Amino acid sequence: MRSFTIVGSAKAVVLMLALAALSACGLFGGSKSDGVTKQAANIPTGFDVTLLAEKDVQFDFDGAPLTSQDLESAFRYRKEEKLPLSTVLLKRGEKQKVKKEHLASLVRIAGQMGFKAYVEESDGVISELQASGKLADQAQPEEKKSEQ
Repeated sequence: MRSFTIVGSAKAVVLMLALAALSACGLFGGSKSDGVTKQAANIPTGFDVTLLAEKDVQFDFDGAPLTSQDLESAFRYRKEEKLPLSTVLLKRGEKQKVKKEHLASLVRIAGQMGFKAYVEESDGVISELQASGKLADQAQPEEKKSEQ
């Protein structure tokens, strides 16, 4: 049978304190320090326009519900008035989730007008929207789809 010595016990206590200190520093994959989700390096810290998703595939822009055509007109007006329009963020509305149709409309408008579109996911992660695959097919206006 082994007997415990004071030196061996002291080593164990020091080891446990060191592990506790490392876990407190977050080196073992601890939780987020301030609740902010880490974003990719290409995500801007601020956005020129923030939209909210509304029902019937509409967007809340400065408190006004707009269809995708109305939103495009509002963005054209911003460009004519030389107001900033290089980054647009789409967020979940109070009662409406962001749908694929919202994303498709915003991607189509962003492609036509030359700005970057971003979406905030339900978990707070912001990602850039890019037209690819099914989203690109949905982003085409109905007139162009019928011509193909």
